[in-house]
Amino acid sequence: MTEIIKLEEIAAQVRRDIIRMVSFAESGHPGGSLGCANFMTALYFKIMKINPVFTLSAHHEDVFILSNGHISPVLYSVLARRGYFAIEELSTFRKINSRLQGHPTTHEGLPGVRTATGSLGQGLGVAVGFAVAKKIDNDSGYVFAMTGDGELQEGSIWEAVMFAPFHHLDNLIVTVDWNGQQIDGPTDKILSLGDLESKFTSFGWRVLQSDGTDMADIISKLNEAMTFKGLGLPTVILMKTIMGEGVSFMAGTHDWHGKAPNKDQTALALSELPETLGDYPYNENYIADTVNH
Repeated sequence: MTEIIKLEEIAAQVRRDIIRMVSFAESGHPGGSLGCANFMTALYFKIMKINPVFTLSAHHEDVFILSNGHISPVLYSVLARRGYFAIEELSTFRKINSRLQGHPTTHEGLPGVRTATGSLGQGLGVAVGFAVAKKIDNDSGYVFAMTGDGELQEGSIWEAVMFAPFHHLDNLIVTVDWNGQQIDGPTDKILSLGDLESKFTSFGWRVLQSDGTDMADIISKLNEAMTFKGLGLPTVILMKTIMGEGVSFMAGTHDWHGKAPNKDQTALALSELPETLGDYPYNENYIADTVNH
């Protein structure tokens, strides 16, 4: 079995986790989470250098900041599957007293989360801060960040985009989840993003494009982006994804940006997604305050 096939199997299980988490919670954001399952799997299971003992400081390891924090289900699934916390804890998603809230938070000390995100436009600035700190400390680690394409409509994003090349943050790699959808409809109808490649290039960024449905291409582009370290410019990967990828009735529409499937829809979605690593047990009595923080 090739490495790519193994990663695709992990991503398939991550998609099952996403559907079950959002369905059990009866709320959440399945669409973007499903669309980014390949990327997040590649990042955490192949690309990033990670210390198995989680620390907020992240000295000489890689950091990931999920700026579009509403797709927290995919982050939580990947973190649990990577061993940051017990897989069983996924059953507490969006429950009272859970560490797995709708947007990632830090006050409960969830391993793998270094900053609260989800207020759109803020996470990229945090990633820039991490990149600056690593430069000052002569830290060898990379800073990876993800933004949503609808999130690029936020002005604070472009402040960070302007700041990063001016300060030569070549340890920063940003990926845009470019699915063409946002909560109110297609981005081209809500507020067109125009020529993103030209925009980032004009701000001084290196620009790559990737197919977010192709695991091998995701890995190739992330590896290519890492070769630019030391050359003085940050890199952005414009990654074409499909909102709701893997589930026929969710794919390619904004309708499932932030809506939970009902029981019948959940059953249909799960029938289309192979169980490859084993589903996490769902236990309503498993709440976050039983976990040793």
